[in-house]
Amino acid sequence: MIEIQYFAFNPLQENTYLLINEKKDCIIIDPGCYFEEERKELLQYIEKHGLNVTRLLNTHCHFDHIFGNKLVARTFNVGLEIHRLEQTVLDRSPQVGVMYNIPFEPSPMPARYIEEGEKIQLGDDVLDVLFTPGHSPGSISFYHAAQQFVIGGDVLFYQSIGRTDLPGGHHETLLNSIRQKLFVLPDEVKVYPGHGQPTTIGFEKKHNPFLQ
Repeated sequence: MIEIQYFAFNPLQENTYLLINEKKDCIIIDPGCYFEEERKELLQYIEKHGLNVTRLLNTHCHFDHIFGNKLVARTFNVGLEIHRLEQTVLDRSPQVGVMYNIPFEPSPMPARYIEEGEKIQLGDDVLDVLFTPGHSPGSISFYHAAQQFVIGGDVLFYQSIGRTDLPGGHHETLLNSIRQKLFVLPDEVKVYPGHGQPTTIGFEKKHNPFLQ
């Protein structure tokens, strides 16, 4: 059984996810902590609850999702894991931070690449890796079939979708990812997005104006 804890961090209000099992093992997905108080909040939560951070995953590498990569990697001695098609986005992220006047400590390079169809283990729990490009070239989502949830990054939002006007984005590719990888999941599946409130697959099938 996985407990999901999340924080809205940084000027872009990005959702940072902690997936925690009964043994207090923890996977961190998209650490977006930027300000010092946010970094402290994340570390204090982990310490207070006695969590053992085992992995650092990025759904994609836009800068608001990776601000805390270096902090997490250094503090917990874990290697970054991304899809290989996100490498160019990761490489470009420091320049993007300067462009937006939000400079940050560059992320470490990935320790390994995650492949589509891979199984991410957290104790007895398994997350399936779904390849969901369009918002960025190598976006991936993490689906837990047993508990019916998906950590979707910036692919699908409550009544919205990820923007596709950034380098490597492609509108039709994003719509295809949603229809072919997410909308085939059960309606009850809860979607935890990279920004904003959770939603469900069934609700978005009926009410998302971009997918009617």
